[in-house]
Amino acid sequence: DQERSLWFGYAVAGKLVADPLAVLDKGRTNLSRLKGDRAARRWLAEWEKLLDGPLDRVLDALTSRAPRARELRQNSPFTGVLTEEERQRVLAGFTAARQKSRP
Repeated sequence: DQERSLWFGYAVAGKLVADPLAVLDKGRTNLSRLKGDRAARRWLAEWEKLLDGPLDRVLDALTSRAPRARELRQNSPFTGVLTEEERQRVLAGFTAARQKSRP
């Protein structure tokens, strides 16, 4: 599950570098909707700081294997950045890569 989340992070990172303003705006819009989620409050507050800071820190959160980044991705504000077709392609690529890496 965490590996799959990382692959989605890579895909969102690609969209972020291609169109930073639109992706960050989508993240901020989603954050404002999610703020009532008490369980995720800590991570949403951290995302809010990240979205207002340097872009490389957002990219790091999306692509790092560090425990903090894993937690952030589990509470990502980037829902809707990828189209359904893009999501399906990421899932297919992830599945194919996992099958190929198994003996």
